[in-house]
Amino acid sequence: MNGYTRGFWCECWTEDLTQPEHPSLRGSFDAHSAGQADRWIAIALRTITPALDPRASDEAWEWLYDGRIETRRALLCSEPCSVSIDQSGTRITWTARPVLFLPLAHRQGIELPACTNDFKPHASLSDPS
Repeated sequence: MNGYTRGFWCECWTEDLTQPEHPSLRGSFDAHSAGQADRWIAIALRTITPALDPRASDEAWEWLYDGRIETRRALLCSEPCSVSIDQSGTRITWTARPVLFLPLAHRQGIELPACTNDFKPHASLSDPS
């Protein structure tokens, strides 16, 4: 696997439980280890627990104290994981799945492909030109 780096792609999704066919991506994170992926979920849960209703807060703390070790074990075995809590008609789901990250071309010190010179950024709305 020439130049590839193993890691985990993590996402946070919300969905209105009355319209589950329209989930919304709220955030994503590229973790380079199972520990980073696990911590990303844990930090998010710890951050929002004060704002959750008692049942949802209990679900979050249950995962933090008991379920987190199973998530870490699964990630160490390169298995995808998800953690969900329901709060006032909304489901929040964090996912972490194993991926291979591709190397990016560095802009300094090497010759870039000719197509890079074809890129012309769009003018912003505030740009008078």
